[in-house]
Amino acid sequence: MSTVIHPNLVDVVGVRAAKRPDGSWPAAADLTSDQIWSELARESFAVISHVTPHGQPRSSGVIYAIADHRMFVVVAPDSFKARQIPATGTVAVTVPVHRGGFVSLLAPIPPATISFHGQAVVHPVGWATEHPLPHRLVSLLPAERRAEACVIEITPVGEFSIYGLGVSLGQMRNPAQARAHVSVG
Repeated sequence: MSTVIHPNLVDVVGVRAAKRPDGSWPAAADLTSDQIWSELARESFAVISHVTPHGQPRSSGVIYAIADHRMFVVVAPDSFKARQIPATGTVAVTVPVHRGGFVSLLAPIPPATISFHGQAVVHPVGWATEHPLPHRLVSLLPAERRAEACVIEITPVGEFSIYGLGVSLGQMRNPAQARAHVSVG
């Protein structure tokens, strides 16, 4: 199925405003795993959630980079994330995908979201100096911090749960069209 960018939307690309050739809007369920990975690679902010060893939920905002269908996050070795995620190795991740272009400056536009469960490995201090990191992550991490930081490597499992991708802003109000589950591929 060929897609074209909606001519009435400004500054939106890819699956954020894809229209069918017949002029109709697709449902979120029409998206592919590759399109979701592309959106994840475009963004850089996520919320990671995990459960503490005492069973308490905890969420943190992080900056990330994507490489080889994995998410990489750099954290301080004494952070809650570095200390607590290894207890289970399981995380939940939500990435807000900003949309709306110029319209979002005039009216509040809720972000679309990509959520998934993942297996997380917290690599020890110094790992970042011995292993290649995604270029985008290297650009966010000063060289002097690489030797002092832990890297969390998250591998998504199962399905992406998406809301609001690949549909018009108006269709975001209709959950049947705006939400879908897509295999992580």
